[in-house]
Amino acid sequence: MECDEAWSFVGNKGNKQWIWLAINRGTREIVGMHVGDSPKATLRERSRAGARALWRSLPPVYRQCAICYSDFWEAYETVLPSKRHRAVGKDSGQTNRIERFNCTLRQRVSRLVRKTLSFSKKLENHIGAIWYFIHYYNASLQL
Repeated sequence: MECDEAWSFVGNKGNKQWIWLAINRGTREIVGMHVGDSPKATLRERSRAGARALWRSLPPVYRQCAICYSDFWEAYETVLPSKRHRAVGKDSGQTNRIERFNCTLRQRVSRLVRKTLSFSKKLENHIGAIWYFIHYYNASLQL
């Protein structure tokens, strides 16, 4: 499995929200997702909370058996169990699928691109739009 994060915003650029994703390398299915931010927490605490929420969003079989490839973001190193985590550089090619999915997500969900007429004013709508696309994407893999 591969993990990565991307940022977006809700309402204004001061309200940054992080999208944490995990993808199954074999099936290309999105198996875990978390969107959120804790504005009162420090950057380090915030990123750890996001990584923890992503880890909790994974089905138990992934938490018990899968090897998780990610970049060298400190939150992954501290939250993910060391026997389940491998930190790799982008040049290794081990995170290509999740990086490609992040590009697809930004292309297909217009509210993630920039502040336009389609930007999210409410966090619930923002999360709903992302989940809607992820469900559509996962269903299209099984056709």
